[in-house]
Amino acid sequence: MYKKLLIIICMLLLTSGCWSKKDLNELAIVTAIGIDKTEDGYSVSIQVLNPSELAGNTSSGRTEVARFIKSGETVFEALRKLSTDTPRRVYLAHLREVVFGEELAREGIGKALDFISRDHEMRTDFYITVAKGSTAADILNIQTAIEKVPANKLFNALENSEIVWAAAKTVKLDELINSIVSKGKEPVLTGIYHYGSAEVGSNIENVHNVSPETGLRIDYLAVFKKDKLIGWLNMNESKGFNYITDNIKNTAVTIEQEDGKITIETLRSKTKVKGKMEKGKPVIDITVTPEGNIADVESSIDLSKPENIDKLEKKYADNIKEKVQTSVQKVQEDFQSDIFGFGEVIHRADPKAWKGLEDNWDEHFTNLNVNVHVKTEIRRLGTITDSFQKETKE
Repeated sequence: MYKKLLIIICMLLLTSGCWSKKDLNELAIVTAIGIDKTEDGYSVSIQVLNPSELAGNTSSGRTEVARFIKSGETVFEALRKLSTDTPRRVYLAHLREVVFGEELAREGIGKALDFISRDHEMRTDFYITVAKGSTAADILNIQTAIEKVPANKLFNALENSEIVWAAAKTVKLDELINSIVSKGKEPVLTGIYHYGSAEVGSNIENVHNVSPETGLRIDYLAVFKKDKLIGWLNMNESKGFNYITDNIKNTAVTIEQEDGKITIETLRSKTKVKGKMEKGKPVIDITVTPEGNIADVESSIDLSKPENIDKLEKKYADNIKEKVQTSVQKVQEDFQSDIFGFGEVIHRADPKAWKGLEDNWDEHFTNLNVNVHVKTEIRRLGTITDSFQKETKE
């Protein structure tokens, strides 16, 4: 009797469905959220997929995404107000990008982050960025070439730029929140800006051109203090940040020669950051060890001579050292915000000393002595030793 009852129960469990399931045609799948500041709260933009245009090989001429926008006293309220525009329930589980408008970022993104971190439907594998010099609504309103879904373009461009150029950084929700609450490390986010007219960029005809008049580009790093944007780094300063934080996967370094230039492709780089106390003051030692290959020679240099390779390695090291030192100097003098995590390094090295430093760490960071050491190595010269241009000149 008991065996039969157990079998019946097991069969009932196998036939049970998902109580919370939603059919695809009932959902408005959101790929990106833009959050801007208003007088009374927030303006929230969403970029929603148009499934009928993405499925199959035929197209009706409609856009692959649609943007909807509403304002509310809170982010959640604005999202719920979007139900007056969207015929389907807003679904956030496939989010790729969250974009904060620059004005809101300067005022503070902490309150808006509460909803993003609290909502049970959101995963945490999306990237968070700042709209440089514009609103997030404008960024989400621009059509993109190659990638049909603009959010995918931003997501993939961020990853690609971080990997091969190293002046950007991908930041997800957990890392951002950890940096905001940490006493020894401040946040950074990558900027996104649109070139051309935002109004023109919203028209599908814009991406039918070989060279679109309007588009989206990845910018450099935004410096935060806690949850507030306080300034921007330029390209070399952003690269310096990524060298310090051991976030260089691949990049290009161009070296000036007397009669031209040489570009070295950095294939890998390792950075070690150590902290210590000297005469009662914190000191940071940074050691960067990049390896690269000769990628482009526009000079008559003879690469078959070891002494010339040694000179190139010295210039290669000096170039990277300058980027690192410039980045540290800019942040210390202009922002007084420890985006490098030097405070965390001192904390790990000497917890007892950190207790006396943490309450005034911004002041200590500004006057922090940072020693930079760079040891480079050129591995390969490419498939040729001398450039054919050398023979042409001779």
